Amino acid sequence: MSCPCAGVRRVGLFGGTHGNELSGVLLVRHWQQDGAEIQRPGVQVKPFLTNPRAVERGTRYIDCDLNRVFDPESLRRPVVEDIPYEVRRAQEINHIFGPKGSDDAYDLIFDLHNTTSNMGGTIILENSRDDFTIQMVHYIKKALAPEPCPVLLIEHPSLKYATTRSVAKHPVGKYQI
Repeated sequence: MSCPCAGVRRVGLFGGTHGNELSGVLLVRHWQQDGAEIQRPGVQVKPFLTNPRAVERGTRYIDCDLNRVFDPESLRRPVVEDIPYEVRRAQEINHIFGPKGSDDAYDLIFDLHNTTSNMGGTIILENSRDDFTIQMVHYIKKALAPEPCPVLLIEHPSLKYATTRSVAKHPVGKYQI
């Protein structure tokens, strides 16, 4: 039996997509200083601060929500002087971790967020037909038991996601209060 994770060789761990959500920022900074706990043989794991200007200001975003501008139009937008900061940042992230929809894109992006909702540690998926993410979620839920870890599926058949994590072949979001 083959393991679907055999093809997962590059993983991005994102924090700071929204600059006022500090859990992911703190983890990414920790892993950038000492990444020993996230490194595995045969897998490149890259912790990445996605919206450093918003983090510096302690605000959700500078010009527009970074988690909404990974659509084809924004990613192809010409770089001009008045381009919104987050659109330019999306293009940079797409260049580093993508290009989105290509064979060269990172295998997995795990985007870490906070929320004020009472949802605890929740995993967010955009595709119920992705065998890898389904098996990964099963593993995570089993590893965390008996602690609950709800899964929120935001799948829509005609929607093309423009989230930060959508650059990867297997996008996963994680929210924690």
